[in-house]
Formats: sequence, structure tokens, C-alpha cells
Amino acid sequence: MTGMKQILSGVLVLIGIAANAQRPDIAYDYIPDFTYEEIGARIDSIEGEVPLGYNEKVKAFIDYFTIRDRAYTRNVLSKIDLYFPIFEETLAKYDLPDELKYLSIVESGLRANAISHANAVGLWQFMSSTGKMYGLKNDWYLDDRMDPFASTDAAARHLRDLHSMFNDWELALAAYNCGPGNVRKAIRRSGYKKKFWDIYRYLPRETRSYVPQFVAIMYTVNYAAEHNLLPEHKEIMPRFDTVMVSQYFHLETFARQLNVCLDDLLALNPNIKRGALPEGTKNFALRIPADLKDTIVANRAVLYDTAGRVGKAQLEYLARNTPGSTYGRIKQIYRVRSGDVLGTIAQRYHVRVSDLRAWNNIRGNMIRVGQRLNVWVMPTYSSSTKDLYTSSARDVNKPKPLPGQKVYYVQPGDTLWDIANKYAGLSIEQLKSLNNLKGNTIKPGQQLIISSQ
Repeated sequence: MTGMKQILSGVLVLIGIAANAQRPDIAYDYIPDFTYEEIGARIDSIEGEVPLGYNEKVKAFIDYFTIRDRAYTRNVLSKIDLYFPIFEETLAKYDLPDELKYLSIVESGLRANAISHANAVGLWQFMSSTGKMYGLKNDWYLDDRMDPFASTDAAARHLRDLHSMFNDWELALAAYNCGPGNVRKAIRRSGYKKKFWDIYRYLPRETRSYVPQFVAIMYTVNYAAEHNLLPEHKEIMPRFDTVMVSQYFHLETFARQLNVCLDDLLALNPNIKRGALPEGTKNFALRIPADLKDTIVANRAVLYDTAGRVGKAQLEYLARNTPGSTYGRIKQIYRVRSGDVLGTIAQRYHVRVSDLRAWNNIRGNMIRVGQRLNVWVMPTYSSSTKDLYTSSARDVNKPKPLPGQKVYYVQPGDTLWDIANKYAGLSIEQLKSLNNLKGNTIKPGQQLIISSQ
């Protein structure tokens, strides 16, 4: 390896340390035992602004982190030096309690690419809507929720706003998990009590465990050595700099020119989901190994021109056709009516059922009357043009399928070549003949006959 590869074995520097290097007299798998009172005394000695209540529920989570899943805890400890400096600097910037940095462990286990079953993403587990409220871009190419710097800044502002609503850090933490509306509901149902443990039983089940986990993980990290929990290695952020990009940009091509490992470059820029920046990008701050800055600046024109030529058409095709993609589309809201099913709604808007499921986090086919569905349509489709759009698709679809003939509804981005290749033995000329097509033009929503019997 040359250049940066001689310095790093990956973008994250791994400092190997033996798990029992500091305590050679203690076996790696030895689990110390402490009384309930000893742990309580340690928690009392931790200074901070966030109250650290201690009870059997907190003790149960401490046992989980220090006894039952020690591998998970060691993995978290290995990333403390990677992310905590970012958290500490950002929390200080907004004059927030330093101990809020432990919340990211509860949220994601310090995994920048973590995705929950509810599609919350990143170190701070932002939902798409909340992330966008705090300026986190999220589309087919980019997801700033995975960027440790941008997402931490957004999380700090979100926590600050939640604390201003409740003037209590435990309630702010609860609201971060279940939303301020659910916390207000719990306050009302409790008779307007305003402390976490007073409204505990009125909170959602997951939120009841949330604050106890925060206390438990904060204790565990602070007293990891006492529990014989030492990471086998530590990850730290390497020195990096930034260059500005305002064009389509293929990262693998860029990395190859610089003889840098692509994974290293992607790890510095985890918000780049598809290995490229899209056409129309403006002033994107691309993080690069610091020692390559001068080389990149000196050869900028050639490096950028080459990185702007590779893979653009293929990626744009995927961006438009991947299930759930919103690339190049406009959002509309549809309210489900009696008799609706996903198939009829998809046909009405010329989208796929798989798109509707992805856009609305639907796992099966169940929808209910009155439900609001997000539907992302191509720009040519709007309330003012939908009739024209639908009729134009029908006009070119003159042949009517006979009984037994199979049909295909054209999807956005489809070509005759794409459709012919979906079906064995079907050629472009056969498609044209079956559908009386004189040219190669087809439109989204158009019905095409794909078999003669």
C-alpha cells in the first residue's frame, strides 16, 4: 500500500490492545460481582446535570451490559474514542450536558449505519421526517442521518428543543424516544405530574426502558474497568480535510486515481449511500485523508473530470427504478377510500405496489379507510395534468388484450429493451408488433401486451 494506505489499515485507525493488558492478573472472561448498594454508590458519585435515578429496573440493565452481553459492551467501548470527541464538542457548542453523549449508545450502539425496524437511521436514530426538520438531507444518493457530524449537530438541537418544552432532562430523553406528544399524554394521564418516574406507567412500553438504559449504559462506560470490560481494540478518527464538489462524482473512480481504499473514503463519508454524488450537487464537503489534500488540489481538474464520467447513466436508472426511490419525483398525499387496495392505488398513480409499501412502511397489503398514503409521482403527473397524463397513456395503448394474453404496465424509466429482457423469448420487434408501436416511445402507466396467447 502507498500514501494513506501506509498510514492506515482502514479509514478508522485500529489501536490493538489486549483485553487484559491493564490487569494481567485477571482472566479475560472473569466477571466481577458487586452488590446493589455498591453500584448505587458509584452512580451517586457520577456528576452531571441529568438525574441518574437508581432502582431495580436500572440494575437489571446494568446486569445486561456487564454480565449477559459483554461482547456488545466491549464493541461499544471500542468506538468511544471515535465518536465521543464529536459528541462532546457539539454538546459544548450548544451548552448542553456532556452526559447526553451516552444517549447515542442507547439509540444505535455507536453504529453510524444503524437502521431500526421503524426505519430510524444513524448514530442518533432519526426518522426521515424529524431529520429533515433539523436539516438532514435524505434521498436515494445521500442520507445525512448517517453522517456523525451532521447528525450529532441535529440531535443536539433536537434535545435542546425538547428540554425547552419540558424543562426536565429525563422527560426530554423520554420525548426523544417516543415524541413530545406521548410524554404530554402521560403527564395528563398521571394527573399532571412532571417527573419521569411519576409518569412512568403511562408511557409507551419502550420508553419505560429508555431512561433506565441511559443510566445503565452511563454507569457501565464509567465503570467498565471495574467490571473487567476492556475493548480489544480502539477506533479513532484519522486526520482528514475536505474538498468541495459541485458535480456528479463517482467515488470509486476518484479513490482509484489516488490509490486510496474505497472503503476508507466511504467511511469518512458515510452519508454517501450509493458511492456517488448526483448530478446537480452543489458545494458538497467531501472528506478526504488529510495528507492527500495538496495532491487533490494540484490535480483537481483531471481527477474531477474522470470521476464525473463513470457510472452516471446506470446510477440514475437505478435511482429512478429502485423500489421506494423518490429520486426525481414529487410527493403527493392520497387518502384511502372504501374499496381501495394497494394495487388499484398503484395503477392510478402509475407506480408499483412495492413503492407504496416502501414509502409508507407497509409490510403486507393491509390499508384502512381514511389512511394517508405518501405517493411519489413523476413530475409530469400532478392534480392539474392527471387526466391528460392518464388519457395519453391510454391513447397509445390501442390494442386491447385478448383473454389469456399477459400485459405489463410501463414503469417510470422503462424502455422496450428493458421490458423485452424481463421475459424469455420476447424481442423488441415482437413487443412493437403486439402493441402496434411504430417507434420506441412508451410512457409510464402504458399497458403493453407481452404474449400472443
